Amino acid sequence: MMNPESLRTVSVMRYILPLREGGSLPALAEADDDFKYVLKFRGAGHGVKALIAELLGGEIARFLGLPVPELVFATLDEAFGRTEADEEIQDLLQFSQGLNLGLHYLSGAITYDAAVNDCEATLASKIVWLDAFITNVDRTFRNTNLLVWHKELWLIDHGAAFYFHHSWNNWENSAKTPFALIKDHVLLAKASKLDEVHSEFTQKLNPDVLRKIVNLIPEEWLQWEDGSLKPDEIKEVYFQFLSTRLTNAELFLKQAQDARKTLI
Repeated sequence: MMNPESLRTVSVMRYILPLREGGSLPALAEADDDFKYVLKFRGAGHGVKALIAELLGGEIARFLGLPVPELVFATLDEAFGRTEADEEIQDLLQFSQGLNLGLHYLSGAITYDAAVNDCEATLASKIVWLDAFITNVDRTFRNTNLLVWHKELWLIDHGAAFYFHHSWNNWENSAKTPFALIKDHVLLAKASKLDEVHSEFTQKLNPDVLRKIVNLIPEEWLQWEDGSLKPDEIKEVYFQFLSTRLTNAELFLKQAQDARKTLI
């Protein structure tokens, strides 16, 4: 268990290559600390909301002791990307000037395949509980968002979590949902220790921890044009969402357990 702390900030020096096709176009890039990072751009499809989900989900996972690559704030200056030949990438880079998010690049990692790779029950249960807590819809057989690196399992890509914030309506009700989509989780069948994990995680997490993690969100990611809330008010909604969800954690625990019964 790690205490939430401020993230390091790096400057992006070199765009290396896009990592996959799709709307978000994450990229491999090198920063001024000589490390390589998977960059998530504020100018991509879901904008800063995907970065906020990535930050909150990743740092909650890290606090709970789960293996997540280091997250860093990554700055792109005004001139970056002007020489990029691909017009789509050039536009993405120019729309992403300022603060973005980077994940330490796990060189040589391979994608987790449930048919080939194993995951022991306690770790599987921790990952399932986390994803139910943060309403992460994107850890399925089709897209596991898990990597095997040095024979260990690593969690990546939490940008699809906290999906309530894309409509921003009835977040109170969203916080109390059992999260039925947990039925599609790639590790659900292996998650036989959910009761033990639930007891551990609900003791570790508390309002003070959640407040510190929410306060990591940079103010420049909270200047939303599609709403009337001020940055502090937006942070308060995220905090209240997480606090309410933690208070009602029995709901999503039972949903995961019931969904698992249909698989085994």
